[in-house]
Amino acid sequence: MSSGADLFVVCKSCGSEVSAFVTECPYCGTRLRKRAPKLDRAGAPPRRPRRLPRPRRDRPRLGRLRPGEIPGIRYDARPVATVALVVAGIALAVAWQAGAVALRDVALFGPLEGEWWRALTAPFTYSNSGYLLCASVGIGLFGWLLERRHGAWAPVLLFFAGGSGGMLVADAVQAIPVALGGNGAALAMLSAWVVPDLQERRHGETDSDLIGVVVIAAVLLLLPVAVREANPIVAAAGGVIGLVLGMPLAALSRLR
Repeated sequence: MSSGADLFVVCKSCGSEVSAFVTECPYCGTRLRKRAPKLDRAGAPPRRPRRLPRPRRDRPRLGRLRPGEIPGIRYDARPVATVALVVAGIALAVAWQAGAVALRDVALFGPLEGEWWRALTAPFTYSNSGYLLCASVGIGLFGWLLERRHGAWAPVLLFFAGGSGGMLVADAVQAIPVALGGNGAALAMLSAWVVPDLQERRHGETDSDLIGVVVIAAVLLLLPVAVREANPIVAAAGGVIGLVLGMPLAALSRLR
């Protein structure tokens, strides 16, 4: 610590004791020194650390807004694949009503016997407008949700895996299978979409409400009671295929 003699000096003009850290006498104004003396490092107040300048970061720039996009809201592409699947079913139903196609050529009336394309076209074929409405609602809703989650390929894959795969199962199990429509495809999409919720519910990580999903699944499963062509084996097979494919799809979604 500095001594008392170091803290004061005597003004040669007026003889007053003044601080050693001033350049002019406060009593007479005589200049004592050109500049103030430096403080002792030991007695000096601690200096605040100097902040280093932050590195400049380029602010992320958003791309140009798409038509109809709102700033700050995630853009969802139109569900083109799902709409195409629904429209294809409506178009084939209109073609059948107009007499342009015969159900036996595009649906499962009896064994396939090498006519494999009927397993592909049968899920698009409807002979009942109520059946068309129920299946189209299921395909449209869950196909759209899957397309948002994974892309356009997911609803197409599940449509043919559940719809056409269910037709092949019915052809293998039943002696004279009668099946058409998209109940198996709709249940496959529903089952695949609900797998992540079921997995989270199993671990207690979600409080999601699946009442609406259960109601739609029940309607699709009970369609064979009202519509003979809505084969129950196709519906059950489609649901199982959807659950099986839904597990790798859920794992793929978590990796993103």
